[in-house]
Amino acid sequence: MTARIGIFRTILILRGRAPDQFRADATDVSPFGLRLSRARDNVFENLPAVGVLGLLAIATNQVPLTDPLAMPLLYARLAQSITHLASTSAPAIFLRFGLYLVQIVILAWWAIQLCPA
Repeated sequence: MTARIGIFRTILILRGRAPDQFRADATDVSPFGLRLSRARDNVFENLPAVGVLGLLAIATNQVPLTDPLAMPLLYARLAQSITHLASTSAPAIFLRFGLYLVQIVILAWWAIQLCPA
């Protein structure tokens, strides 16, 4: 996502915008630029949970527990970001939530499997 924001801003600079005229929160760009910024932020907000559970699986030699759902988690994450960029309609928002819920369920399942009581 960060690369996409960089490309997006580079295009704006080539069209005449000064490089020091961008706000860190991306509120000064088009609605698409703002969605791109939020999609990137969503990835970073959820990365710690994925990272901690992934590292726990590696550290405890339990990677076979996470392997079957690793790709579905990645696909749900990618689809959520793409949907975020594609539309702000109500159906798209519900789809994004569904894709996010898939990720949460996978992470919860991993946590239950990796941290037995």
